[in-house]
Amino acid sequence: MRMIRLRPLNQNDEVIWQSRERQGLAVQAEIDNFTIRSAWSLILSPGGFQKLNLVLWGVFAYVGAQLVVGLLVSRKISTEADYLLGGRRFGYGLLVMTIFATWFGAETCIGASGEVYAHGLAGARMDPFGYTICLLLMGLFIAAPLWRKQYTTLADLFRDRFSPGVERLSVILLVPTSVMWAGAQIRAFGSVLSAASEMTLDIAIALSAAVVIIYTARGGMIADACTDFIQGIVLILGLLIISGYIGYEYASGNFTHLDSSRLNLAYAQEESPLAQMESWCIPIIGSLLSQELISRTLAARSPEVARNSALLAGLLYFCVGMIPVFLGLIGPAILPGLEIPEHFLPELAQHYLNPFLFVLFAGALISAILSTVDSALLAAGGLTSHNLIIPLMPGLSEKKKVMISRGSVFFFGLVSYFLAVSADGVHDLVEEASAFGSTGIFIVVFFGLFTRFGRVVSGYATLIVGILVYVSGSYVAQVRYPYLVSLGAALATYLVIGAWEMSREKVILLALDSQPVREET
Repeated sequence: MRMIRLRPLNQNDEVIWQSRERQGLAVQAEIDNFTIRSAWSLILSPGGFQKLNLVLWGVFAYVGAQLVVGLLVSRKISTEADYLLGGRRFGYGLLVMTIFATWFGAETCIGASGEVYAHGLAGARMDPFGYTICLLLMGLFIAAPLWRKQYTTLADLFRDRFSPGVERLSVILLVPTSVMWAGAQIRAFGSVLSAASEMTLDIAIALSAAVVIIYTARGGMIADACTDFIQGIVLILGLLIISGYIGYEYASGNFTHLDSSRLNLAYAQEESPLAQMESWCIPIIGSLLSQELISRTLAARSPEVARNSALLAGLLYFCVGMIPVFLGLIGPAILPGLEIPEHFLPELAQHYLNPFLFVLFAGALISAILSTVDSALLAAGGLTSHNLIIPLMPGLSEKKKVMISRGSVFFFGLVSYFLAVSADGVHDLVEEASAFGSTGIFIVVFFGLFTRFGRVVSGYATLIVGILVYVSGSYVAQVRYPYLVSLGAALATYLVIGAWEMSREKVILLALDSQPVREET
């Protein structure tokens, strides 16, 4: 799941970065429960009622189509690999689009445009620039080597390279963020339905959860990828048409008056090199090994397809992600003086889009939400069933493995639903989930995949130290750069304990060599 930031400024104008994993999964916690809902509340203002019925019926038709597609493709599932990885037969078209749609969260539409509106091009440093680099690095270095190992989940690497115990610990670190993230997205989707109809919020959340849980639990990765393909197309077309319409009608000439300082990648406040490094490391390192992204590269039909699809998805993400950046750059000239920058894109849609274009805008937001929540549920369910439950039941048939996987996805869907109906709890839990795991996961996977250095104790210790240092640095000591400190501590732990393990092995080997050989009589 993607790492994201909550970015306040301290008294020294240093950027303090906090994060949570999307891959990626993701939307800022504030956007989850406030900004997306506010986009829809704008429809209900005077003048918005003309769009309401069209938007509502468009939402129902769109969501219904996703459900039908998910149920239809579920008939092709017969093995665990079919369910979790689509049978490892995805080609370029499906794989590129599902990676893109999973990565392109609602914050890329609303959050990034608001950041650029407020801070200029510096607001796009994390999204789309940082996340684009993350996808490119996945394609260049991670996708093909992982695919050749024929793993089913990322946690398989921890078992293969270290031990089943390290595997289980990695699952404990990876699952909670996906579940909490799915809960936040289900609530956001429920807010959309509630604002666009007379349904109460609780009923809307229940309906939203039911739709997503049914097609994800039934269809697995195949349903996920097929619906992602549709959602990605709608997302791209919606943003292209909206940006073209607004650019043609209202933005001509605004670039000639654009303040050159808004094109600077550095914030107006002076940042230290460490602050800049922290801001880049969070989206790149923090999101590189999300299960949502890994599972898609493992679903490719060959290592070359896995590598090239990640690279193409990164380029597509950058190109489409620059549309909200473009709108944010010209935003102050179109809608000056907004107090809440994240309201920029919803306000823009409310003021300038006709009903048909507004339905496209609604479809783009819903696509971003749906492609996030189904991926998060499948990631949590797959890790739990494949790496925790099925190993306890040797000899299971493929049919029973699929049943357990579906049951796990359904279970986490229910957990996400109960999180979604506790509004404040979702916000708090998502912030707590920011501490889980990415620095230790990154270090252990890097050494485990590319070297033979380090053994079981190194894996255990690094995962534990990464969490403890991040939690204590963020919430207890309140250090200025908790992610960098956690990353450094995890690296030092792996190197020190790995060296100790090597020296210990040498001592044992020397002791064995020094023992006299008994001669047979």
